[in-house]
Amino acid sequence: MPLDQDLPSTIAAAVEHTLEIKRSIFLTHLAPVGSMEEADAVIARIRKERWDARHHCVAMIVGTHADRQRSTDDGEPAGTAGVPMLEVLRRRDVTDVVAIVSRWFGGVLLGTGGLVRAYTHAVADTLDVAREVRRRRLTAVTLDVPHADAGRVLAFCHGWVASHEGTLGEPEYGTDARLVVHVPPARLDAFDADLAAATAGTVRPLRGSTSVVDIPL
Repeated sequence: MPLDQDLPSTIAAAVEHTLEIKRSIFLTHLAPVGSMEEADAVIARIRKERWDARHHCVAMIVGTHADRQRSTDDGEPAGTAGVPMLEVLRRRDVTDVVAIVSRWFGGVLLGTGGLVRAYTHAVADTLDVAREVRRRRLTAVTLDVPHADAGRVLAFCHGWVASHEGTLGEPEYGTDARLVVHVPPARLDAFDADLAAATAGTVRPLRGSTSVVDIPL
């Protein structure tokens, strides 16, 4: 069963998708952001780059718990663009994301319902091609391992996190090899026991802090 289901996911990198409806072009730019200010900077850049579009409608959700949200219709009839876009982000349970849909009018009026459907599909289709990043609360566990045993312990750690919703940091090589394994707090004792069994108790795990960690899918 997945852990920390209360934490929304995010996306790994910016992605774009184009939708054409009755000669109107809807070009969606979806980007990961760390703050409202960063989102505003992305919006300003897109507006400058796509100055000839008639509308640049926006929806954004920011914060580990998706606690800051905003949307704008940018000249489209009220409630036909920004709110439907924001609703897609909410339903897909993502955060730290800004969506900008630039529209070039094709000469055919879509009507209120048509606009809602168009902006909804524009964002949903773009999310479908984005690479999702899950977020989990994980505890850092440090392992100092002699170089002669590093390969075997590293292989154990890779296998363990893959089946226990953890992740593994980049190894550091000094006097010993230092491995940092990010473990779900509820599974710390299980990790310690499995590590002891795999290494005959020769590697001592050192628990560190618990934080929110991104896990690309």
